[in-house]
Amino acid sequence: MSLRSQLLKGILEGCILAIIENQTIYGYELSMKLQDYGLEVSEGSIYPVLLRLQKEKLIKGEMKKSPSGPNRKYYFITDEGIAALEDFKSNWEGIKVPVDRLLTKEET
Repeated sequence: MSLRSQLLKGILEGCILAIIENQTIYGYELSMKLQDYGLEVSEGSIYPVLLRLQKEKLIKGEMKKSPSGPNRKYYFITDEGIAALEDFKSNWEGIKVPVDRLLTKEET
């Protein structure tokens, strides 16, 4: 597994919660949305995360009719998921800022 893949795996839950917070979305559409942001993530990596987030009650899935083809499972964020996303954002800032300073050799 590449370093990029390992780093992305660590932040994927937060990225998925951030997208689902903004819109109800189904799995394939979520994969495309991540790609729009420059995050290449296979569907095979996304679905286990979605299942884990559901088990943790951070998101809920609901089957809905599709405008074309079979029904799709759409995901939406729960109140617990919003709290987890806020926690992720706080932790991300706590890591991102010092790492950016370190990488740019900017001292405090």
